[in-house]
Amino acid sequence: MNDRVFIDTNVFVYLFDSEEPRKQQIARTLLETLATSAILVISTQVLQEFYVSVTRKLAKPLPAGQAEEATKNLSAYNVVQIDARMVFAAITLCQREQASLWDALIVRAAMESGCIRLLSEDLQNGRQFEGTTVENPFL
Repeated sequence: MNDRVFIDTNVFVYLFDSEEPRKQQIARTLLETLATSAILVISTQVLQEFYVSVTRKLAKPLPAGQAEEATKNLSAYNVVQIDARMVFAAITLCQREQASLWDALIVRAAMESGCIRLLSEDLQNGRQFEGTTVENPFL
């Protein structure tokens, strides 16, 4: 059975972060393993955040063309479209859970796409949101 697993931006960014070799290896191994055993899901937010992060936030940023190509490669996964309805659902979650809007959007995208796992280092490990469990793969 292939479970649906939502991957947050930071997991993909670590693939290109040479300053974090341990996390880079964990991200590589994790994605290689999941590619054969799960349906990987991301959102349009992940695509946007990824491009900005690898071109502006890494100690050794990627050139724009390489970052664009990497972002295109990510778009081969199942991509959840963030729309106005989802933004408002995330605002409700944000207010209820005292979370940032950006984190709430990630959680809503994972929940609405039927993911049982959400892999992220930005959210509390083990926290559950209506059937979606957060896992920090870097602990």
